[in-house]
Amino acid sequence: QVQLVESGGGLVQAGGSLRLSCAVSGSISRANVMGWHRQAPGKQRELVATIASGGITNYADSVKGRITISRDNAKNTLYLQMNSLKPEDTAVYYCYVKWGPYEYWGQGTQVTVSS
Repeated sequence: QVQLVESGGGLVQAGGSLRLSCAVSGSISRANVMGWHRQAPGKQRELVATIASGGITNYADSVKGRITISRDNAKNTLYLQMNSLKPEDTAVYYCYVKWGPYEYWGQGTQVTVSS
């Protein structure tokens, strides 16, 4: 069973930065897509960013220019560098990885941005 473990969340002031990590128990070198979603209280889970096997990235409009997704295949780890954080970025952040028809999710890490 593949496991994904997120880390790096926490409390930060508006304008600050956080770097989230997602350690995957399996090899991610052949993962089709990896990404991050988030879910704020009372809202639906939404896409934050994705990165495909070829390195192509995709971002939600709300985070473009502030957030960068990257992957380290040697470390089997996915990252999310978040800068210029806003209170509306407050949410639980979930990473996922997809190999063909199989998709796995982490348990989430809380990010809280104070104004």
